Amino acid sequence: MADPTTARPPLSTSGRSTRDLIRGLADVDWRRYVIYIAFVAVFVLFAVLLRDDGFLSQGNLLNIFRQTATITVIAVGMTYVIACAEIDLSVGSVAGLASVCSAMAIAHWGLMAGILAGLAVGVVVGTINGGLVSRLGIPSFLVTLGMLGIAAGVAQWITHSAPQPILNDTFNLIFGGGDFGPIPGLLVWMAAFVVVGAVVLNRTRFGRQVVATGGSRTAAEFTGIDTRRIKFQVLLISATVASVAGMLYAGRLQSGRFQWGSGDELSAIAAVILGGTSLFGGRGAVIGTLFGALLIGLINNGLILAGLESSQQQVVRGVIIILAVALARKK
Repeated sequence: MADPTTARPPLSTSGRSTRDLIRGLADVDWRRYVIYIAFVAVFVLFAVLLRDDGFLSQGNLLNIFRQTATITVIAVGMTYVIACAEIDLSVGSVAGLASVCSAMAIAHWGLMAGILAGLAVGVVVGTINGGLVSRLGIPSFLVTLGMLGIAAGVAQWITHSAPQPILNDTFNLIFGGGDFGPIPGLLVWMAAFVVVGAVVLNRTRFGRQVVATGGSRTAAEFTGIDTRRIKFQVLLISATVASVAGMLYAGRLQSGRFQWGSGDELSAIAAVILGGTSLFGGRGAVIGTLFGALLIGLINNGLILAGLESSQQQVVRGVIIILAVALARKK
């Protein structure tokens, strides 16, 4: 017979539930949710501090989405590249080159020629990048760093540093300059790329192969995945998506300029890493990338409303990139 003085009463159901809940919360990898927590925290902070500066106005919130849309499009393509354990530093210059090629082709041959010329820039650059990385084994960092300079130089060379106006209203309407009903066109493009990018990465065989290649190339090859083909394809996708972003710049601003997209590669990489994609490959999150881009746009907008100078904004942007790398550290 048990000693009544030492017997413990059975733990109540509510006590077990509370303990299990605490244990479950302790086991959660909070790094996966940092971007969403940070987005809400920054939004609430700016909403309180800048409420008298029009931060919460409909016009300002739509402006944040417009300013973020093009970066988000580039970052969706970058998500595939980084999930595959590669990098693409040429996307900003590709966007600028695509914008001027589209503008010049429209001026000479019309709408369809302009669209095809812009896409051709991405296809050609992506083919070169992908071929050098997958076939010759040159690190993607070096290949795309070199292509960054080449694309920017070609864009400046063929235009003699002069802007190329786009007078085709249809192009400007389609590529970010118009609205689809009450919805800004740039938001439609952003939503389309995010939805398609998320579905392909999470629900298709190709998406699983991209993640597998980034996680372990050797293991992926043992399962029959052609990792060289996957690397070629993600770099081709990244450059082609960047060319679309360049046309969105051109359509919204009604001109092609070699400066469009300058520095966007850094913002796109920061958005991807902040969004939960591993800098070391093997994990990708397109929805997280969207919130990463929105967080950067939110911070930029808030700093402008707060009256900070552009140099100070660059400092903050640099801190964000460092934070992104820190959050992506490997376990």
